[in-house]
Amino acid sequence: MKIICIGRNYTDHIEELQNEKPKDPVIFLKPDTSVLLKKQPFFIPEFSEDLQYEVEVLVKINKVGKYIQSKFANKYYNEIGLGIDFTARDVQNQLKEKGLPWEKAKAFDGSAVIGEKWISKEKISDLQNMNFSLEKNGAIVQQGNTSQMLWKIDEIIAYVSQFFTLKIGDVIFTGTPKGVGKVYPEDILTGKIEEKDIFEIKVK
Repeated sequence: MKIICIGRNYTDHIEELQNEKPKDPVIFLKPDTSVLLKKQPFFIPEFSEDLQYEVEVLVKINKVGKYIQSKFANKYYNEIGLGIDFTARDVQNQLKEKGLPWEKAKAFDGSAVIGEKWISKEKISDLQNMNFSLEKNGAIVQQGNTSQMLWKIDEIIAYVSQFFTLKIGDVIFTGTPKGVGKVYPEDILTGKIEEKDIFEIKVK
Protein backbone atom coordinates (compact mmCIF):
# COMPACT_ATOMS: atom_id res chain seq x y z
CA MET A 1 0.00 0.00 0.00
CA LYS A 2 1.30 3.40 -1.00
CA ILE A 3 0.05 6.72 0.30
CA ILE A 4 0.58 9.31 -2.41
CA CYS A 5 0.01 12.93 -1.44
CA ILE A 6 -0.50 15.99 -3.61
CA GLY A 7 0.66 19.32 -2.26
CA ARG A 8 -0.35 22.83 -3.30
CA ASN A 9 -3.51 21.83 -5.14
CA TYR A 10 -5.69 24.69 -3.87
CA THR A 11 -4.76 28.30 -4.69
CA ASP A 12 -6.08 29.71 -1.43
CA HIS A 13 -3.93 27.28 0.59
CA ILE A 14 -0.86 28.13 -1.51
CA GLU A 15 -1.43 31.80 -0.68
CA GLU A 16 -2.15 30.97 2.97
CA LEU A 17 1.32 29.44 3.40
CA GLN A 18 2.95 31.95 1.02
CA ASN A 19 4.17 29.20 -1.27
CA GLU A 20 4.94 29.42 -4.96
CA LYS A 21 2.22 28.13 -7.30
CA PRO A 22 3.62 24.99 -8.99
CA LYS A 23 3.55 24.27 -12.71
CA ASP A 24 2.98 20.56 -12.03
CA PRO A 25 1.45 18.68 -9.09
CA VAL A 26 3.73 18.44 -6.06
CA ILE A 27 4.03 14.79 -5.02
CA PHE A 28 5.26 13.28 -1.78
CA LEU A 29 4.79 9.88 -0.16
CA LYS A 30 3.88 8.56 3.26
CA PRO A 31 4.82 5.03 4.39
CA ASP A 32 2.21 2.53 5.56
CA THR A 33 3.37 3.17 9.15
CA SER A 34 2.00 6.71 8.85
CA VAL A 35 -1.59 5.42 8.81
CA LEU A 36 -3.35 6.17 12.09
CA LEU A 37 -4.75 2.90 13.40
CA LYS A 38 -8.53 2.56 13.52
CA LYS A 39 -10.21 3.87 16.66
CA GLN A 40 -6.89 5.18 17.97
CA PRO A 41 -6.31 8.79 19.06
CA PHE A 42 -3.70 10.95 17.38
CA PHE A 43 -0.76 11.65 19.64
CA ILE A 44 1.05 14.94 19.02
CA PRO A 45 4.72 13.99 18.48
CA GLU A 46 7.28 15.37 20.89
CA PHE A 47 9.43 16.79 18.09
CA SER A 48 6.90 19.44 17.00
CA GLU A 49 5.57 22.60 18.63
CA ASP A 50 3.25 23.39 15.72
CA LEU A 51 1.39 20.28 14.63
CA GLN A 52 -1.32 21.17 12.09
CA TYR A 53 -4.31 19.46 10.46
CA GLU A 54 -4.92 19.41 6.69
CA VAL A 55 -8.20 17.81 5.60
CA GLU A 56 -8.13 16.15 2.17
CA VAL A 57 -10.33 14.22 -0.23
CA LEU A 58 -9.01 10.68 -0.73
CA VAL A 59 -9.15 8.30 -3.66
CA LYS A 60 -8.64 4.54 -3.29
CA ILE A 61 -7.13 2.79 -6.32
CA ASN A 62 -8.95 -0.42 -7.33
CA LYS A 63 -6.82 -1.75 -10.22
CA VAL A 64 -3.19 -1.78 -11.30
CA GLY A 65 -2.20 0.96 -13.70
CA LYS A 66 0.79 2.70 -15.26
CA TYR A 67 0.87 5.62 -17.73
CA ILE A 68 -2.88 6.08 -17.34
CA GLN A 69 -4.53 8.61 -19.61
CA SER A 70 -6.81 11.15 -17.94
CA LYS A 71 -9.79 9.99 -20.01
CA PHE A 72 -9.41 6.47 -18.59
CA ALA A 73 -8.46 7.42 -15.01
CA ASN A 74 -12.05 7.12 -13.77
CA LYS A 75 -11.80 3.35 -14.29
CA TYR A 76 -9.10 3.08 -11.61
CA TYR A 77 -11.21 4.05 -8.58
CA ASN A 78 -14.79 3.71 -7.43
CA GLU A 79 -14.70 5.14 -3.91
CA ILE A 80 -14.07 8.57 -2.43
CA GLY A 81 -12.96 9.16 1.15
CA LEU A 82 -11.67 11.87 3.46
CA GLY A 83 -8.63 12.09 5.69
CA ILE A 84 -6.08 14.31 7.38
CA ASP A 85 -2.49 14.92 6.38
CA PHE A 86 -1.03 15.87 9.76
CA THR A 87 1.96 18.16 9.34
CA ALA A 88 4.68 19.27 11.74
CA ARG A 89 4.70 22.79 10.32
CA ASP A 90 7.68 24.02 12.31
CA VAL A 91 9.76 21.05 11.20
CA GLN A 92 8.59 21.44 7.60
CA ASN A 93 9.54 25.13 7.54
CA GLN A 94 13.01 24.34 8.85
CA LEU A 95 13.49 21.67 6.18
CA LYS A 96 12.18 23.94 3.39
CA GLU A 97 14.57 26.71 4.39
CA LYS A 98 17.47 24.29 3.91
CA GLY A 99 16.07 22.82 0.68
CA LEU A 100 15.67 19.41 2.31
CA PRO A 101 12.91 16.78 1.85
CA TRP A 102 9.74 17.01 3.97
CA GLU A 103 9.43 13.41 5.18
CA LYS A 104 10.16 14.12 8.84
CA ALA A 105 7.35 16.68 8.87
CA LYS A 106 4.82 14.74 6.79
CA ALA A 107 5.46 11.01 6.97
CA PHE A 108 5.90 10.25 10.66
CA ASP A 109 3.93 7.50 12.42
CA GLY A 110 0.22 8.29 12.65
CA SER A 111 0.38 11.32 10.34
CA ALA A 112 -2.16 9.95 7.85
CA VAL A 113 -5.79 9.73 8.90
CA ILE A 114 -7.84 7.63 6.49
CA GLY A 115 -11.54 7.80 7.27
CA GLU A 116 -13.18 4.42 7.77
CA LYS A 117 -16.21 5.39 5.67
CA TRP A 118 -15.85 5.44 1.89
CA ILE A 119 -18.51 6.68 -0.52
CA SER A 120 -19.18 5.09 -3.91
CA LYS A 121 -18.49 7.73 -6.55
CA GLU A 122 -21.77 6.66 -8.16
CA LYS A 123 -23.57 8.13 -5.15
CA ILE A 124 -21.89 11.52 -5.57
CA SER A 125 -23.96 13.76 -7.84
CA ASP A 126 -20.96 15.74 -9.12
CA LEU A 127 -17.45 14.66 -8.17
CA GLN A 128 -16.10 17.92 -9.60
CA ASN A 129 -18.34 19.97 -7.30
CA MET A 130 -18.25 18.12 -3.98
CA ASN A 131 -18.19 19.89 -0.61
CA PHE A 132 -16.08 18.66 2.28
CA SER A 133 -15.13 20.09 5.65
CA LEU A 134 -13.29 19.64 8.92
CA GLU A 135 -14.72 20.54 12.31
CA LYS A 136 -12.57 21.14 15.36
CA ASN A 137 -14.51 20.80 18.61
CA GLY A 138 -17.76 21.34 16.72
CA ALA A 139 -16.68 24.47 14.83
CA ILE A 140 -15.87 24.38 11.11
CA VAL A 141 -12.20 25.20 10.54
CA GLN A 142 -11.76 24.04 6.93
CA GLN A 143 -14.22 24.04 4.05
CA GLY A 144 -13.42 23.02 0.50
CA ASN A 145 -14.99 22.04 -2.78
CA THR A 146 -13.39 19.80 -5.38
CA SER A 147 -14.11 22.46 -8.02
CA GLN A 148 -11.31 24.48 -6.38
CA MET A 149 -8.64 21.90 -7.20
CA LEU A 150 -5.91 23.04 -9.58
CA TRP A 151 -5.65 19.42 -10.76
CA LYS A 152 -8.77 17.28 -10.70
CA ILE A 153 -8.80 13.69 -9.46
CA ASP A 154 -8.46 12.09 -12.90
CA GLU A 155 -5.62 14.46 -13.82
CA ILE A 156 -3.82 13.58 -10.59
CA ILE A 157 -4.11 9.85 -11.26
CA ALA A 158 -2.79 10.29 -14.80
CA TYR A 159 0.13 12.42 -13.64
CA VAL A 160 1.12 10.25 -10.68
CA SER A 161 0.99 7.08 -12.80
CA GLN A 162 3.79 8.43 -14.98
CA PHE A 163 6.16 7.97 -12.05
CA PHE A 164 4.64 5.23 -9.88
CA THR A 165 2.75 2.09 -10.81
CA LEU A 166 -0.57 2.37 -9.04
CA LYS A 167 -1.70 -0.78 -7.24
CA ILE A 168 -4.93 -1.98 -5.67
CA GLY A 169 -5.37 -0.37 -2.25
CA ASP A 170 -3.11 2.61 -2.86
CA VAL A 171 -4.59 5.83 -1.48
CA ILE A 172 -4.13 9.28 -2.98
CA PHE A 173 -4.47 12.40 -0.81
CA THR A 174 -5.55 15.14 -3.24
CA GLY A 175 -4.53 18.30 -1.38
CA THR A 176 -5.98 20.64 1.22
CA PRO A 177 -7.90 23.94 1.04
CA LYS A 178 -7.18 26.96 3.22
CA GLY A 179 -7.82 26.98 6.96
CA VAL A 180 -5.06 24.68 8.19
CA GLY A 181 -4.30 25.14 11.86
CA LYS A 182 -2.71 23.88 15.03
CA VAL A 183 -4.08 21.02 17.11
CA TYR A 184 -4.01 20.72 20.88
CA PRO A 185 -4.53 17.85 23.31
CA GLU A 186 -8.21 16.92 23.77
CA ASP A 187 -9.25 18.42 20.41
CA ILE A 188 -11.94 16.46 18.55
CA LEU A 189 -11.62 16.53 14.75
CA THR A 190 -14.57 15.53 12.57
CA GLY A 191 -14.38 15.21 8.79
CA LYS A 192 -17.43 15.45 6.53
CA ILE A 193 -18.24 15.00 2.85
CA GLU A 194 -21.29 17.14 2.15
CA GLU A 195 -23.14 16.54 5.46
CA LYS A 196 -22.05 12.94 5.96
CA ASP A 197 -19.63 12.20 8.82
CA ILE A 198 -16.59 10.30 7.51
CA PHE A 199 -14.29 10.25 10.52
CA GLU A 200 -13.85 11.54 14.06
CA ILE A 201 -10.60 11.42 15.97
CA LYS A 202 -9.36 12.68 19.32
CA VAL A 203 -6.02 14.41 19.79
CA LYS A 204 -3.79 13.49 22.69
